[in-house]
Amino acid sequence: MPTYKLTIEYDGTEYVGWQRQLNQSTIQLALEEALLQITQICTPAIASGRTDAGVHAIGQVVSFQSNKLLSPQEWTHSLNGVLPKDICVHQTELADDTFHARFLAKQKTYEYRILNHPIRPVLNRLRVWHIPKPLDLDAMVEGAKFLEGQHNFSSFEGSPTENTNPICEIQTLRIHEETPLIRITFQADRFLKQMIRALVGTLVEIGHGKRSPTDMQTILAAQDRCAAGKTAPPHGLYLLNVDYETREKKIARSYNSVE
Repeated sequence: MPTYKLTIEYDGTEYVGWQRQLNQSTIQLALEEALLQITQICTPAIASGRTDAGVHAIGQVVSFQSNKLLSPQEWTHSLNGVLPKDICVHQTELADDTFHARFLAKQKTYEYRILNHPIRPVLNRLRVWHIPKPLDLDAMVEGAKFLEGQHNFSSFEGSPTENTNPICEIQTLRIHEETPLIRITFQADRFLKQMIRALVGTLVEIGHGKRSPTDMQTILAAQDRCAAGKTAPPHGLYLLNVDYETREKKIARSYNSVE
């Protein structure tokens, strides 16, 4: 069957996360129910990765297979016609038969948003983490430097988990201030369960002077979740983008390996 690649956006407020769960509202369930309405066949939808309850996405990637004779544009139009208002398909692409949204993902970019202002937000209360006390951004930036590169991130992994590989490589970690909004961008090959939220919670403790920037080294070395800071709330987190290896890169890599 033809394989399709969806790029979707969703507001995670009313959902318990991406993955289908018994008697719970999930993004996967909503999307698969929309596919069922269109195709009259149960169609599994595979995401690039799970997002937790309350986490949002701007560029989540999903793959599915179907023999329904629709063009990519028709898929986009049809899905948006039946999906809930808090889920939207931005683009549908006809993908290579070997494409798999989860297993072939090479890099993901997330952003965490903090509103650092004494007055609590109303309209954005479920879109940002409100922190009224001023944060020392210089200290947070200094602490973030210790996180870039390849490390064992066990100290920032939530439980329970079935994961057996705690090694991740953070290629980019940037803290950008647009007063009063603070954006923390993470780009890595993979992330552990609740890893970003634990990292943000620890950086905030550094920003409040509860830890020093160099404590990040000790926390990483401990490989113990108890060594790190609290887990930031989910509603400030957004999945921005998922990158995949292009066919051209695959061909070049295969050619180089032969050489």
